[in-house]
Amino acid sequence: MQAISLSKIIAYWTAQQPQRIAISHEDNVISWQDLEKSTNRLARAYAELGVNADDFVTIALPNGIEFFESCLATWKLGATPQPISAKLPKFERDQIIELGKPSLVVGVDDGYPQVKSVPVNFVPDSRLSDEALPELTAKSFKAMTSGGSTGRPKLIVSGNPAVWDVDQEHLQIQLQGAMLIPGPLYHNGPFSWAMIALFRGNHVCVTTRFDALQTLELIHKHRIDIVYMVPTMMQRIWKLPQQQRTQFDISCLKTLWHLAAPCPAWLKEAFIEWLGPEVIWELYGGTEGTGSTIINGVEWLEHRGSVGLPGAACEMKVIDQAGATVPANEIGEVFIRPRSGPGTTYHYIGAEAKSIEGGWESLGDMGYMDEDGYLYLADRQTDMILSGGANIYPAEVEAAIDAFAGVRSSAVIGLPHEDLGNYVYAIVDAPDGIEEQALLDHLAERLVRYKIPRTIEWSDEPLRDDAGKLRRKQLRQERLEA
Repeated sequence: MQAISLSKIIAYWTAQQPQRIAISHEDNVISWQDLEKSTNRLARAYAELGVNADDFVTIALPNGIEFFESCLATWKLGATPQPISAKLPKFERDQIIELGKPSLVVGVDDGYPQVKSVPVNFVPDSRLSDEALPELTAKSFKAMTSGGSTGRPKLIVSGNPAVWDVDQEHLQIQLQGAMLIPGPLYHNGPFSWAMIALFRGNHVCVTTRFDALQTLELIHKHRIDIVYMVPTMMQRIWKLPQQQRTQFDISCLKTLWHLAAPCPAWLKEAFIEWLGPEVIWELYGGTEGTGSTIINGVEWLEHRGSVGLPGAACEMKVIDQAGATVPANEIGEVFIRPRSGPGTTYHYIGAEAKSIEGGWESLGDMGYMDEDGYLYLADRQTDMILSGGANIYPAEVEAAIDAFAGVRSSAVIGLPHEDLGNYVYAIVDAPDGIEEQALLDHLAERLVRYKIPRTIEWSDEPLRDDAGKLRRKQLRQERLEA
C-alpha cells in the first residue's frame, strides 16, 4: 500500500513519467513534470493570498487544465477544493460563498469584500518558486455543492482526508492508463472519476462540453481505456448515424461507467451488444459517500434492471412508511448506512441529513431488493428532478420564481424528455399577468442555465392547498395524463 498525500501525488508520478501527458483539453496538453512545477508556483500564489491548511477554496472554473491546477495547488497547501459551476449566477454563488466561507475564490472577476478572488487565466508572479513545497494534508478531500430541498444550496464535505493509495484498485481505473471525462468537473461524478484517474497516474482527457462524435474521436485518438458518462450522453451517441458511430476504432475501451440517472433498459442492452457486457459498468450512490451499489453488464444480463449489490463498505435496507423492513421484491424507501458508522463519510454545511434511528440515511429513492440482494430502483420519493444527469431541486427553482414581482406562487415539476430524461416545467400563479421574458431574465440572474424551466405554464389559480403545501405529484400526474 502506498497512501500518498495529495500534496505529493503529482511529484510521485512526475518521478516515474515526467514527460508523459498528464492532462489534455482540446488542443492543450500538460506533462506531469510541468504540472508539478505549475502547481507548486500556483500554490505559493494562493498562500500569499491567504489560503491556509483546511481552508476551503471555491473554484469557479470551466473544464480545462486550469481547473485541475487550481485543485492541485489547493491540496498542496493542505486546503480543500470546493468546485462550483463557472456559469453560476452571482446570486447563487454568493449563497455558496456565504455558507463555505472560503479563503479564496478562483475564477471570479468582480471579487468580494470579505474574501480574495482571482480571475480565470490567473498567472502567478514569475518570482515565485516552482520547487516542491512541504507536505500538508487536508482533513477533507473535497467539498461539493448541491441544490437544497429547502431552496438553498448546501455543501457536502467529504469525511475522507486528502490522501490516496495509488496501489488500490478502484472503479476499474487502471494504473497509468487513459481516462476521458466529457462531463462538467464541478459535478461530483466527473470530479471524482477524473481526480482518482489522475491519482492513479492516468492521462486524463477532459472536454469543454459533451459532444457525441468528439467523444468517440477522442477515445480513438488517445487510446482511452475508461470513460465516464451519464445516460443522456449514451443516448446521444446511439442516435448518431451508424456510419458515424462506427467510424472510429474504440476497441481500446475497457470500461464505460454510467451513473447519475436511471438508464433505459433498451439503451443499456444496445451498449452491451455494441461494446460487450464486461465493458459496461453502473454505480448507484450519492455524493455523501454513505454507500453504493455497482453492477457490470455481465451481472446485469442476469439481473436485468438492477443497479447491483451493496458494496462491502455499506449496508442497505428497504423500508415501508411504518419503518419496517419489507420482504424481497416489495417496493419501499432505500436506506443506506456506512459500516464505518454514521457521519463518518461526510457532513453537510447548510442542511441536515434525512436519517432514521440507527444512523440509516436515504437519498430519496424508492426501490426493492430481490432474493439475491440485488437492488432495483423505482420512482423517486422526493420531488428532485434528474435532468441530463444533474440534480435539480424544485424548491430552489420555485424560490427564484416566487421572488419575481407579480408571482403569487409557483410549482416546478419534471416531465419526461427523450434526451435529458426529464426537463424542468414550471406552473406559475400570476393573477395579474407578467411578461415571460422578464421572468426568464430574472431567473438567469439567479439560477444556472440547466435549472431554468424550459416550459412555463401560466395559472391564475392558487397552487397550494389550505395547509400551504404544494402537491407536485398530483400536478405532474395531471400533465402526464394530458
